[in-house]
Amino acid sequence: MSSATLHVPALTDEVQILDLIHSLHQAHHDRNASGIAAPYAPHAAIYDLEPPLSHDGISVARKEAWLATWSSRVDLEPANFKLTIDGDHAFGHGFLRLSGTKKGVDHPVSFWMRQTIFFERSPEGWRIVHEHQSVPFHMDGSLRPAFDLEPGNWRKNA
Repeated sequence: MSSATLHVPALTDEVQILDLIHSLHQAHHDRNASGIAAPYAPHAAIYDLEPPLSHDGISVARKEAWLATWSSRVDLEPANFKLTIDGDHAFGHGFLRLSGTKKGVDHPVSFWMRQTIFFERSPEGWRIVHEHQSVPFHMDGSLRPAFDLEPGNWRKNA
């Protein structure tokens, strides 16, 4: 067996996972709540920016309500994303920019956040089983979100 043959499954898995992520970003762009929910396992552990502290899976109704708060498309842009695959599990982490225009706001919203995603192979293909997104906050007592950070300056004041 050649070494190229040994790497084909890993490359195929990587392509499938990256395609899944692309479809998730496209669903946000298209404001498609069902498309956003599609890559998640039914009881995925979700630690996103929306209260409460965690969610059990992705609710299409909750995503539809969130999408209704935007007057524009919602764009997601990854940066410095790293993916590690080991058998039926994969782990990804990096930065993600969310941008668009909210209803009632006269200027676009654009900020970077941290993202960690855990994937698991299922009979239907790769699914997101855990996701964590967060924005750092200023430790000066103001508790202001640090929306001024970008992947190039994320170590600012480190």
